[in-house]
Amino acid sequence: MKKILTLFILLAVAQLTAVGQTLHERAELNMAVQKMGATLMAIKGLYIDTVNTTKLADEAIKGMLSQLDPHSSYSNAEETKRFTEPLNSNFEGIGVQFNILNDTLVVIQPVSKGPSEKAGILAGDRIILVNDSVFAGVKLTREQMMKRLRGPKGSVVVVGVKRRGVEETLYFRLVRDKIPLHSLDAAYMIRPEVGLIRLENFAVSTKDELHEAIKKLKKQGMKSLILDLQTNGGGYLEAAYAVSSEFLDKGDLVVYTDGRSVPKQRHVATGKGSFEKGRLIVLVDEYTASSAEIVSGAVQDNDRGIIIGRRTFGKGLVQRPIELPDGSMVRLTVSHYYTPSGRCIQKPYVKGQKKDYDSDMLNRYNNGELMHQDSIHFADSLKCYTLKKHRVVYGGGGIMPDIFVPLDTMVYTKHYRALARKNIIINSYMEWYDKHRSELAAKFDGFDSFKQDFEIPRELVDTIMSRGVKADVHPANNEEQENTAKRLRIQLKALLARDLWDTNEYYVIMNEEDAAVRRALELLANEEEKE
Repeated sequence: MKKILTLFILLAVAQLTAVGQTLHERAELNMAVQKMGATLMAIKGLYIDTVNTTKLADEAIKGMLSQLDPHSSYSNAEETKRFTEPLNSNFEGIGVQFNILNDTLVVIQPVSKGPSEKAGILAGDRIILVNDSVFAGVKLTREQMMKRLRGPKGSVVVVGVKRRGVEETLYFRLVRDKIPLHSLDAAYMIRPEVGLIRLENFAVSTKDELHEAIKKLKKQGMKSLILDLQTNGGGYLEAAYAVSSEFLDKGDLVVYTDGRSVPKQRHVATGKGSFEKGRLIVLVDEYTASSAEIVSGAVQDNDRGIIIGRRTFGKGLVQRPIELPDGSMVRLTVSHYYTPSGRCIQKPYVKGQKKDYDSDMLNRYNNGELMHQDSIHFADSLKCYTLKKHRVVYGGGGIMPDIFVPLDTMVYTKHYRALARKNIIINSYMEWYDKHRSELAAKFDGFDSFKQDFEIPRELVDTIMSRGVKADVHPANNEEQENTAKRLRIQLKALLARDLWDTNEYYVIMNEEDAAVRRALELLANEEEKE
């Protein structure tokens, strides 16, 4: 019955916030509330079989929302917690980065100053017991493993660990704590006077992380910045304002929102940014969405920088979170995002047709939009103008970059993707890295020597290829095999850099082959030559 009350509360919220409704509309809504309640009560009291009213209420809420836009959604308490943890910038647990090898959790790195590091858990340790329950070889999913290791701050968990070179099982008593999550993946000087910062999402901590990264890079001589928002799916709206304010002048419009029942709101830059001057390039792709699109649109419309990449996702609907008493949540769309020039970020959709909406990315690929700029057509009615230089930009969904970079379908060959899908690449790498971990850690003076001198051994690439053959994964021809091997060497070196150092070093390796990054560097180099 608890979920029935939840449903009543949801409908009551709709009644209370229905501004400007006619008496007929209010009566209609009241009748809907009564019908829903009466139906659920009848099922609970009269239906021939016992029913799970919680599940019924969940499905009723999902059914209502499915008739609306593609982004209004419902999540139960567990899903809500899982969704919000990355954006709240912390979770509570034991603090390890891990991977799964042969159905066993292998520690990649303990989180700095976290419970595991303090207790003495090391990279390479295998967690085989959790509170005397077998934890390895029992086919637990990644989510199940995480659920067992996470828990409230201050709670205790005892883990049994197998360590290479030690016969007996080692036991560690861990007191769970808050573990920080970072939205900044990388911040480094990619060329003299050119910094690169990559953001994974827009979270509570994003503003402070970005501000500190810019300060650090400016001390290293940064005069131009590449802000990488590729595959950034967005996050908190407030974080988008804060990030935009790092680059825009005081009073510059960042975004405005407008909806049927909520007042129009304008959000302007605060004027407290740390990189309001200097060349700025923002990298985007078809998976750049929501808050990341707000930043991209604000930079473009205020003529603050250049956008490079492919048309962004087009997620421009504002969801209001409605927290329900049992910890579940409804995210209800209440308004649209508009860029400073008046472009609606949201791409077109038909209410209740989520399946078609979800096919948009495949349609873009099939239509050639991701590979050919001339496959993208805009109606004159979608034309807008930037605020300072009055350049033409187009609405209609997403942010169209100033400089188009096509998707290179040859980078990740069909052969490579098939190897990845069957986990052949990651499993082979993990086995090799686990075997050579100690010698690799002692081999390099630092990352610079690794980047310059280290090459992935041929034996590892050959192992992956031969395991692919055994799994009936074959290249189409010698050229595809060579392209696969080339990409494998880059990807494996980046993974090794991540595991020996951190994600920053992973992107230092990968970005040298990233087409959008390379185009940005070319543009900056050409601008320097003209000066």
